Amino acid sequence: MQTFVLVVHIILAILMIVLILVQHGKGADAGASFGGGGAATVFGASGSGNFLTRLTAVFTALFFITSLTLAVFAKKQTTDAYTLNSVPTTQTAPVQSTETSPTAPKTGE
Repeated sequence: MQTFVLVVHIILAILMIVLILVQHGKGADAGASFGGGGAATVFGASGSGNFLTRLTAVFTALFFITSLTLAVFAKKQTTDAYTLNSVPTTQTAPVQSTETSPTAPKTGE
């Protein structure tokens, strides 16, 4: 699931970059009035700006949602990594010695 959200996030980032670079800035309107040919576009004189602006807003909202989702995944992964519940424990039994060590003091004396 995290990989899918990450792939969607990267695709949205690339699409947003492309859409933002395709759009005209606020200063481009003054240049278009002096023979820029703004009326000969595919979406009409002002339709492309409105359509691209709305599409960019939708991609930005989806990008924001995927960012928050990835942040939640990262927090969960970090929390799981630093808890003691996830550390595997092994049970070892104490070794029972039948012989007494020659260097150990005898308790009966």
